[in-house]
Amino acid sequence: MLVLLIIFMITAPMLQQGLDVDLPVALGEPQPSEENEIILTVKRDGIIYLNQTAYALDALQEKLRAIYANRTRKDLYLRADAAVPYGVVVQVMDAVKQAGIVKLGMITQPIPEEQ
Repeated sequence: MLVLLIIFMITAPMLQQGLDVDLPVALGEPQPSEENEIILTVKRDGIIYLNQTAYALDALQEKLRAIYANRTRKDLYLRADAAVPYGVVVQVMDAVKQAGIVKLGMITQPIPEEQ
């Protein structure tokens, strides 16, 4: 869990078009984006999206296992709306862990600079 907390604290925002999510802010430097990255989004209403497709929480683990079965890189990026209850985010993170994902990055917004 400490590793996930550290990843959460240092992972910088990454651009993802399509789903409107109010991301929390955090310190960190932007990371380069890769084309075939997998992004899991939890919207304000609790709906979970894997890239652009909606999934129920109970089906998420099986879908992730199928996607990652033949992938050498076992990493995923999580975008959760700032208004989503903490417990929901933890349940999603647990499903990711149970699916065998070894690296979970949290996507946040940078803290606005003072002018």
